[in-house]
Amino acid sequence: MKLNYSNIYFIGIGGIGMSALARFFNLKGMQVAGYDKTETLLTKQLVREGINIHYSDFGSDVNQFVNDVSSTLVVITPAVPADMKELQFLKENGFTIKKRAEVLGIITANFKTLAVAGTHGKTTTSTLLAHVLSSTTEKCNAFLGGISANFNSNLLVTPNSPWMVVEADEYDRSFHQLRPFSSIITSTDADHLDIYKSKEALVQAFEEYGNLIDPLGKLILHHSVGVCENIPSLTYGVSAEINTDYKGSNLRMENGQFLMDVETPTQLFKNVVLGLPGIHNAENALSVIALCESIGVGMEEIQPALESFKGVKRRFELVAQKDKLIYIDDYAHHPTAITILIDSVRLIYKDLPIHVVFQPHLFSRTQDFMAEFATSLSKADDVILLPIYPAREEPIEGVTSEVLSGMISVKSQVLSPNDALLALQNVDQGVILTVGAGNIDLLVEPISNMLS
Repeated sequence: MKLNYSNIYFIGIGGIGMSALARFFNLKGMQVAGYDKTETLLTKQLVREGINIHYSDFGSDVNQFVNDVSSTLVVITPAVPADMKELQFLKENGFTIKKRAEVLGIITANFKTLAVAGTHGKTTTSTLLAHVLSSTTEKCNAFLGGISANFNSNLLVTPNSPWMVVEADEYDRSFHQLRPFSSIITSTDADHLDIYKSKEALVQAFEEYGNLIDPLGKLILHHSVGVCENIPSLTYGVSAEINTDYKGSNLRMENGQFLMDVETPTQLFKNVVLGLPGIHNAENALSVIALCESIGVGMEEIQPALESFKGVKRRFELVAQKDKLIYIDDYAHHPTAITILIDSVRLIYKDLPIHVVFQPHLFSRTQDFMAEFATSLSKADDVILLPIYPAREEPIEGVTSEVLSGMISVKSQVLSPNDALLALQNVDQGVILTVGAGNIDLLVEPISNMLS
């Protein structure tokens, strides 16, 4: 299927996945416009790139942003409410409307797609994969789920490369629209239970996704992922107790660098330098090494790229540092990811206390994992909770940050964003972590300014 449209209109254009598509079509010379609920740094950048964006539901007046029915494609996300007036008008008037995942599937069908799936870790891993491949003779294109610090974008276009790197999103079963050549699966922890209802249904969706890869391709699986046993796969991990095809060991900080030893099926590479520290980043790197080797890229090209990787905005991002006070911002919004984050900080900053500011994301996720969130957050030295970020949801009775706070075993309090800022002024040493997937990123600049 081809997308033969001259005009592309996005509802929810400010989303990270939607904005990458908008940039792609804009680069192709199509007329691109869109709506989003709020103005952000990302939407401002899209406007600077020549994309027309508005922030009010124009209803039937959306006509001024679209061409005739035959030449216009409307792209939406699953989060768009069905009663949105613009969407209703476009439906009633016969416009072609496709979900973001379907459009991504159509575009990537023209490439040898390398996809990264998983309930957490996929944005950093896919961005690292794109960075490594772009540093080699293979090169690549990429649609990313975050802003790469190396590319300063979530889109990478290289016209002569056959490879396309994408993030395979399990939400709403979006990843079933893809047909990858090969894929990494980082994790299948229970999540999005508002969609899947049970972990078993989620794992089954990953099983179905894994079976979509090309017969000549490979599945690269974290050692905890138990899907697709009938498909040729390679496993990876840093756990000494687990037998994997790609193993990381001896993780350590030396002279300001984060290193590990890497054992592949054929060789041992000592003192591999990673641009980003942390246990999760070591595992992400192992998965990228495995996938790159499976398509013929050798460690002599991979290693320098691992060292020069600068990361992704809001993924273990070192924002500020002053004397014995370090500030890191991270997108973690699942208990497993928070546990790995805090464990990684302990590994790197052994003797410093950890102060976490966490904004729970979604009432349903907080309800599903209340006990697990309490356990993971209790690994910090003290915790500030912000009110739950609702995103697309209505409140659920009895599901509040106050209830979660009462279950945390270390010092914990619930504060507004402004009061959290005031409380952080009393922190004179340690690691401050802002954690969450909502609008907690609005605190990043004020905290950074406060420290400097």
